[in-house]
Amino acid sequence: MHTSTPSKKSPFEFFLLVFLLSIPFWLIGAMAERGLPVPMNLPVSALSFVCPMIAALILTYRENKSYGIKQLFKSTLDYKKTRPKIWYAPVIFLLPVIYLLSYGIMHLTERQLPEPHIPFLTIPILFAGFFITAACEELGWMGYAADPMQKRWNALMTGIILGSFWGILHIIPDTQAHHDLGWIVWQRGIYSVALRILIVWIYNNTGKSIFAAILFHNMDNVSWSLFPNNGSHYDPAITGSLTVITAVLVTFLWGSKTLARYRYAS
Repeated sequence: MHTSTPSKKSPFEFFLLVFLLSIPFWLIGAMAERGLPVPMNLPVSALSFVCPMIAALILTYRENKSYGIKQLFKSTLDYKKTRPKIWYAPVIFLLPVIYLLSYGIMHLTERQLPEPHIPFLTIPILFAGFFITAACEELGWMGYAADPMQKRWNALMTGIILGSFWGILHIIPDTQAHHDLGWIVWQRGIYSVALRILIVWIYNNTGKSIFAAILFHNMDNVSWSLFPNNGSHYDPAITGSLTVITAVLVTFLWGSKTLARYRYAS
């Protein structure tokens, strides 16, 4: 029997392993005088994005050896699972719309904003680079931890727990990037949780497609990097509030148990 069932997986061991694997990156980030050579104010500790994937690979190998590893990597391109394909509309466009609305609200409230400078030629590079980072994260969060958690709790609780732990892991990198406490609370305590609920919603409605979760996560990173110039002037209080409203609406319409049973389906 080669397939790994959710009952064999241990989310607790996964969380513990991700935390332990992240510590060296946090220490290196603390010692580094400069961040990564990118115009987005990312600290060296941001490289800890590989930790969820590494943890998932270690535990998957223990449970199903090389076959499990192969299946996990194969899931990064499981786009055929998504039925119907209309679900790629929210996967691709929902988060850019939220970021666009955030910018519009900031503009209407007369915030001092720079003129948008969107480097269209670099968007494919951003998309490819952030797809890799999103894949490393989602192979762990959704590829390993999500299913056994949904079996034990419901989809909404899974999103809240995953999002909370996900946010906690980013506190040290955010501190090293010199964000203030208010920014961190909104970004990691509010936005990360609401975003993870939406990722669980996308995952459950696309046939549990890891590719769809990766693509959705990727669109978040790309949208942030273009807000409006390399993530400058991004306000997590506004974007976080809009994302919470979206997550509440999704929960009402699709139900907290699975986030996949549309209330008004015929």
